[in-house]
Amino acid sequence: MKRRDLLKISALAGLAATTTHASADSCAGDGTPAQFIPKKPADAKPLDNELQKYPKCPYCGMDRQEHHRSRMLVQYSDDLTDGVCSIHCLSLSLGVNIDREPKNIWGPDYGAATEPRPLAPVDTLIYLIGADLKHAMTKKSKHSFASASVAKEFQAKHGGTLGNFNDALRESYLGMADDVAMIRKNREERRKRAAETKKS
Repeated sequence: MKRRDLLKISALAGLAATTTHASADSCAGDGTPAQFIPKKPADAKPLDNELQKYPKCPYCGMDRQEHHRSRMLVQYSDDLTDGVCSIHCLSLSLGVNIDREPKNIWGPDYGAATEPRPLAPVDTLIYLIGADLKHAMTKKSKHSFASASVAKEFQAKHGGTLGNFNDALRESYLGMADDVAMIRKNREERRKRAAETKKS
């Protein structure tokens, strides 16, 4: 059999396997680039009970209630919504949903005293970037504040620079390589500790 014929058979087998796999999945739009379409139903009111509706980040699996100080929510123009744990995972959502226009994006007021931290439209928030405050999924913290004066108080104690949402998002994309390397290292260390604990 000629190599060209083998390639044809290989391609047809791959197509059949892909078709079978796609039919078994719950989302008909799976497959690059639509593979990462938000899987939850369209939601016209995503803020209502958002931690119950979006308990886990779809990109890293982290608990959004636990990480309520950094969690975010994006509602796209078709009302599909991603509830994520951080601006790191928000940047992933925006990147893979490049043809889906964001209608609303909300971030937490880190300076609020209540728990969980209330969400507000990101255009109204002030971002403290690069402070010595721990932040989920990133080496360079990017915390959001509803009050400029509170943000400045935190800046005086913890350093960093003030900016807007676009500044923070830009820094998130610029730091993606370092953040991914850090996350991989942390997860590998956790796996090793879990394996050692299991052995003992």
